[in-house]
Amino acid sequence: MAQFFSVHPEQPQPRLIRQAAEILRNGGLMAFPTDSAYALGCLAGDASLLERIRRIRGVDERHHFTLMCRDLSEIATYARVDNSQYRLLKAVTPGPYTFILEGTKELPRRVLHPRRKTIGLRIPEHAVVSALLAELDGPLLTSTLLLPGEDLPLSDPEDIRDRLGKQIDLVIDAGYCGPEATTVIDLTSGVPELVRAGRGDLSPFGLEAA
Repeated sequence: MAQFFSVHPEQPQPRLIRQAAEILRNGGLMAFPTDSAYALGCLAGDASLLERIRRIRGVDERHHFTLMCRDLSEIATYARVDNSQYRLLKAVTPGPYTFILEGTKELPRRVLHPRRKTIGLRIPEHAVVSALLAELDGPLLTSTLLLPGEDLPLSDPEDIRDRLGKQIDLVIDAGYCGPEATTVIDLTSGVPELVRAGRGDLSPFGLEAA
């Protein structure tokens, strides 16, 4: 059964953050809050963890995973970012956006889209996630906690424990964070393309929801 940590959403307890990081380093899979919806997260190197996420989500190998990073310099390590892309990212991060970018050789091939060699990148604005990324000293591989056949991601940590407690190793409860997922923008073509309208404002990209 998954461990359940109740963490303060604005001043996360360092002891619990250290324990959560240790669970992840030992191959754990967690559900955790972000500045949009709750997400599933793990470290990037273990293929079995990717399969666990795919199984929970009901998706195949073409599903875009998201690498959650601390800052823009970390994004530039894992994705090819030109000057115009960098300026755009700098203007809207941290925040509830996921950007599809071409991955670099720093990433295992298994986490990239098999045909496009792309990955989602994001810098969240949430104290718990920021503390966890700092403790890990590296990124998290994540996916929105949206279950098969459902229209909205899970947003209640008690509900997450009840439904997924036997499939994951940790639930971080930092309260309700809303059911709206990130806005997903594809930057690979040089012109921002809307993949999914979500919590992030579209106006910085000159886009409108369909």
